[in-house]
Amino acid sequence: QVQVVESGGGLVQAGGSLTLSCTASGLTFGVQAMGWFRQAPGKEREGVLCISRNGGTTYYTDSVVGRFTISRDDAKNTLYLEMDNLTHEDSAMYYCATSRLRGILFLNGLESEGQGTLVTVSS
Repeated sequence: QVQVVESGGGLVQAGGSLTLSCTASGLTFGVQAMGWFRQAPGKEREGVLCISRNGGTTYYTDSVVGRFTISRDDAKNTLYLEMDNLTHEDSAMYYCATSRLRGILFLNGLESEGQGTLVTVSS
């Protein structure tokens, strides 16, 4: 069974940067993509970014385009989310997940999710 563990969240001032990490274990060929989604208090889950097995990336939220970057280190089975120029609206619990689907269908095929890492951006 695939397990993912997130880290790297914290408190940052608006305009600052954070890099989240997600270490995965038990990955199988059935995993088509890995990515990040977030959920703020009182709001619905929102996709952020995913990266497929072939390296293609998909943004789900226009507000992070140009500010967030997803990458991975296959040798370390680690996924990263680099977040720059953070705003208060980026405050949320960020979750790493694997999916049997890629691209725009990523969120529909979620299989393994982590416990999340909290990002708080002070304005």
